[in-house]
Amino acid sequence: MVTLYDAPADELIDELAAELDDRLDEPDWAEYAKTGADRELPPEQDDFWARRAASLLRKVATDGPVGVERLSTEYGGTRDGSNRYQVAPSKTADASKNVIRTILQQLEDEGLVEGKGSDGRVVTGDGRALLDDTAGDVLEQLDRPELERYA
Repeated sequence: MVTLYDAPADELIDELAAELDDRLDEPDWAEYAKTGADRELPPEQDDFWARRAASLLRKVATDGPVGVERLSTEYGGTRDGSNRYQVAPSKTADASKNVIRTILQQLEDEGLVEGKGSDGRVVTGDGRALLDDTAGDVLEQLDRPELERYA
């Protein structure tokens, strides 16, 4: 049986993003919102919302139960001092909690993720099945002999 751990993460996220693109609606404000305080511009990818949703679904499945705060820290980055032209030590910056929370709420509405009270969110059986089925499809499409034992 193929699981999400058997497929390479980047190919799994690409395939899962294509699957979630039809199921999730990007809010109107998403094209103007930055993904974190360390960014200067909003994302330029056309499928950013679906790609981030796929990545979050995989992250919740592997690390769950997990909350918005921890996901925000993991998706964050570093920013230079007060602006990019000063010489100052870099500081960490969290990712946008609104983007993460909205995507998780959409995944909950689809029945792929559920809340576990104050512990955070975990993936549901339907979400796990979607991840495992997509991982199986990814392994079938890959032309990598070292991964054939999983298919």
